[in-house]
Amino acid sequence: MAPVEGLHTARSRGRNTRQLVHEVLRSRIVSLELAPGAAVSENDLAAELGVSRTPVRESLILLADEGLVDIYPQMGTFVSRIRERDVASAQFVREALECAALRDAVGKASERDIADLRALLAAQEEADRRTDREGFFQLDEQFHARLMAVSGHGSAWRVVSEAKAQLDRARRLSHALTQQMTLLVGQHRAVVDLLEAGDLDRADDALRSHLRLVFSDVEKIRARHPELFSDEDAPVRPRRDTARRGGSREEA
Repeated sequence: MAPVEGLHTARSRGRNTRQLVHEVLRSRIVSLELAPGAAVSENDLAAELGVSRTPVRESLILLADEGLVDIYPQMGTFVSRIRERDVASAQFVREALECAALRDAVGKASERDIADLRALLAAQEEADRRTDREGFFQLDEQFHARLMAVSGHGSAWRVVSEAKAQLDRARRLSHALTQQMTLLVGQHRAVVDLLEAGDLDRADDALRSHLRLVFSDVEKIRARHPELFSDEDAPVRPRRDTARRGGSREEA
């Protein structure tokens, strides 16, 4: 669960309540703690977080703008199901920025840069050995952020992170359901090897292939769990009498 105590500490230091509530709820959705289709109660969240309903309501409106929740008048608010169009858009942004950064990084990577990347690879192998999916996800994030930093464009990782919320939900499902951590480590290693060798074109190809793996994973996950997905032109509308916090919703 997202750290509520951390929210209270941040509030005591003068941070904006709406922003903090938004961060907590966004984290729960992206981490799949709140599953696609789960009902979200303003009253329950306000009581749990120790805030009024106003910042919760405002945060939910922001999340709706991001496509992470669907608000149905007279029915309630639900975590949005994953839309493949949103995944594709997020992947477009991520690939464009990360591959552009990698091309700038080739020829600039220092021995320290390569050593840091290989240390992250070793940590990923250990997480894979322990089947630590959440740990692996965080190490994956650190690897890609560090890779961008090599180019001198490390600050652009924040743009990537903010753009890929829908993509991250699909990636977390991928780690849990397709069990491809070993494959991902191998792809990471290939990118580092080509970066160290200064092979710009092959490094670019390797990173693009790695980032696009999510598309085939989404197809596999959707075939096994169609209830987690929604078509853009035909959103799944939940039944009011079946809505429960944290569970799936049936189609109307």
